[in-house]
Amino acid sequence: MKKISMFLVAVSLTTAAFSQSEKYTKAMESNIAKLDSSTSPQAWADLANSFQRIAEAEKTQWLPYYYAALANVMNGYMLSAGGTGIADKTDPLAAKAEELVNKADALNKDNSDIYCLKKMIATLKMMGDPMSRYQTEGPNAQAALDKAKALNPENPRIYLLEGQDKFYTPEQFGGSKTEAKTLFEQSLKKFAAEKPESSIHPHWGKNQVEYFLSQLK
Repeated sequence: MKKISMFLVAVSLTTAAFSQSEKYTKAMESNIAKLDSSTSPQAWADLANSFQRIAEAEKTQWLPYYYAALANVMNGYMLSAGGTGIADKTDPLAAKAEELVNKADALNKDNSDIYCLKKMIATLKMMGDPMSRYQTEGPNAQAALDKAKALNPENPRIYLLEGQDKFYTPEQFGGSKTEAKTLFEQSLKKFAAEKPESSIHPHWGKNQVEYFLSQLK
């Protein structure tokens, strides 16, 4: 009888854990589906808050922290769309994203996508005040991207970020639309070959690549 009771307890605990895991996955999938449709600062702010709530409930999972950080960065990028030098608005978002990505990094060391995100955070910091921050945040961004590539050269988001840098940088400072197109094409090929570990692991960016390529025809 005692063995039967222990068995029932074990089954109950396993079922509860599975249910919780399923709930977590569905919540993540629901939010991840909004990545490509978020086109305003407020939409990204709402998404960041949603991912952070999941992170606070699932403190051992790195992905909610990662996506919450990503949403904060994208919010900052959207705010910077009208021009740079708005550090009062973008710096708090960069700081929040950095806090969150560090938590993701602590849970999952040496992850290429985490380093891509660190690159994006350094870029956001630089955009807040390019003239005074280029010499510090520029190298930080490059070092993070180099690390991402060393960890996984097949990560398509690396080439998306490199392409964006070439696309937006003036030619006199090393930018090139031709080189950007080559990088975006390389990224697209790697997206075609990418096999994410699960439905909630990073696989964003393809739509962005296709957009940039449409601008370079």
